[in-house]
Amino acid sequence: MKLLLVEDSEGLRRAVAKALRTSGFAVDETGDGQEGLWMALEHDYDVIILDIMLPGLDGHEVLKKLREANNESPVLFLTAKDSIEDRVTGLRLGADDYLVKSFAIEELIARVEALARRKYQNRSPKLVVGDLVLDMSAKTVKRAGQDVALSSQLFSLLEYLMLHADSVISRTQIEQHIYDEHASPMSNVVDTAICALRKAITVSKNSVVLIHTRRGMGYVLSAEKS
Repeated sequence: MKLLLVEDSEGLRRAVAKALRTSGFAVDETGDGQEGLWMALEHDYDVIILDIMLPGLDGHEVLKKLREANNESPVLFLTAKDSIEDRVTGLRLGADDYLVKSFAIEELIARVEALARRKYQNRSPKLVVGDLVLDMSAKTVKRAGQDVALSSQLFSLLEYLMLHADSVISRTQIEQHIYDEHASPMSNVVDTAICALRKAITVSKNSVVLIHTRRGMGYVLSAEKS
């Protein structure tokens, strides 16, 4: 999943971004409200983590402009204030959740996961396609009851494909959603990752092919035969 983190404290931003990437998220980050608004409007993020006190534009103004532009990405506010008035203001502008500083990174990750599940209308953290099961919270994958070991990037790729099961996903969509702003994917990086993922989830000679290529269009993950 891909996140946008807008936080003006460089130390906190770096620490949070590092923890989120370690947990398998692709993260774009900035410390400026105006730049954060531009990034949010230009890219499709699963969750936006937004500080309220920001230079350029404050978090409330960023959120207001996002909702006016019909951007419905879930927004988690980070705030140093815990008054009811502050929370009500943010919620009425369209915020989805609040987290008061200082917070435990484990709670932040859990809240982000919950918001992402809500976006994709999944109450359960588990995604199931055929005999393939991915647990978004536990970060585990099983195929026909067998554990499948994946790198964080392959896990993110599989998660993205499973969230869009039975839909064709283009190489461009995968590049934009799996890699963050620090990555410079080469033209064949998606094909290479798909090949590695297919191999990883083939746990026996009887494993049904789940990832199908649609020439000129992209890839589709489906339990249905191609």
